Amino acid sequence: MEKPTKCYLCETELNKIAVGLNKKLHGRKVEKFFCLRCLAEHLDMTVEDLLAKVEDFKAQGCTLFN
Repeated sequence: MEKPTKCYLCETELNKIAVGLNKKLHGRKVEKFFCLRCLAEHLDMTVEDLLAKVEDFKAQGCTLFN
């Protein structure tokens, strides 16, 4: 599978955090990736909430964000 580079909805360029969070929340075989803004809207959360979750996952030793 080629590396996802754009959001499925708004076509914003994806960063490493967005890709990692999509994989963490939707499974490593996810095919449609969302930017943080679209993912937050999809999950009825704020971007700040998502970034706090990323920090929690990092503290738990998750390697998707390294």
